[in-house]
Amino acid sequence: MFRTKRSGLVRRLWRSRAPAEGDGDADTGGAAGCCLGKPGASKPNPGTEAELKALTYSILKKIKEKQLEVLLQAVESRGGARSPCLLLPGKADARLGQQSFPLPLLLYKVFRWPDLRHSSELKRLSCCESYGKINPELVCCNPHHMSRLCELESPPPPYSRYPTDFLKPPDSPGSVPASTETGGTAYSAPMGFSDSLALQERGEQPHWCVVAYWEEKTRVGRLYSVQEPSLDIFYDLPQGTGFCLGQLASDNKSQLVQMVRAKIGYGIQLSREPDGVWVYNRSCYPIFIKSATLDNPDSRTLLVHKVFPGFSIKAFDFEKAGSLQRPNDHEFSQQPRTGFTVQISFVKGWGQCYTRQFISSCPCWLEVIFNNR
Repeated sequence: MFRTKRSGLVRRLWRSRAPAEGDGDADTGGAAGCCLGKPGASKPNPGTEAELKALTYSILKKIKEKQLEVLLQAVESRGGARSPCLLLPGKADARLGQQSFPLPLLLYKVFRWPDLRHSSELKRLSCCESYGKINPELVCCNPHHMSRLCELESPPPPYSRYPTDFLKPPDSPGSVPASTETGGTAYSAPMGFSDSLALQERGEQPHWCVVAYWEEKTRVGRLYSVQEPSLDIFYDLPQGTGFCLGQLASDNKSQLVQMVRAKIGYGIQLSREPDGVWVYNRSCYPIFIKSATLDNPDSRTLLVHKVFPGFSIKAFDFEKAGSLQRPNDHEFSQQPRTGFTVQISFVKGWGQCYTRQFISSCPCWLEVIFNNR
């Protein structure tokens, strides 16, 4: 039987759909940790699966061939390859059983998150053409231009409590991470801000943050200055541009460090947006984040937040960070930049219920220092 190219694309797309929970590695995390709002998706019964397949086929066959190729590229690469927006009517609905889904939401469910229930659980990535637009007629339906929102726990579990070491002044500039008594980090990174004024005097765009990559207590490579609105930080990313950790020369022979380094994969995307700085976990493993602006300003402890693959979290809020610099707070006035730092560990967490009590014991981690000038 003669089969068209379109039919072949549709079949390949259906085979590349996201597996339901229990069928494989769907792009979700478990129910524990700091990313909530992920209800367990039960394995669909054969009738529902057949109905979903028929509905998906009928929708995909109405899409232009070039658009199917765009969708297939995004789905098969799991977002690793750069794929353009897939602009489709945003107000079109599709009915599955007794439920009616907007077309974009249905495609996100089929190809990314089978347990997705509502568009309020999603955040559009800043690289997307539909980012920031309100009710456009055509909406990007590329599932890898979206992320799941990470909802913070309240109250936090005891295991993730961590001392507010950002209040403690660093020991000395240029040193390795500070003592394991506090888990704080003191190094030359904040000194990198001294060149921002020089850049402005030359008419160049100053950086809005610098990134340091660490393996345990050793910083690897130079500080990476960020001037573009978003930055990909990765170990191995097809067509990737940004901060490639795989190209850094490391002398660390630890098997654990090498194993974690290889698991960084597509890494994270760091983006400065109007409401703050967001971190999107593009890898296949959780990341762990500690930031002064993620928690209650009155809290005496900070949380280490677990962010699952495919999820985004607003890791830093400039407005909140400014309010942390209280005029009567002697420690903040002595070290005004300590509240402008975010720590991110790949794969391995740290805290009271881990063997790693402090981030300086984590195999691979980042320090993101924001320019508060």
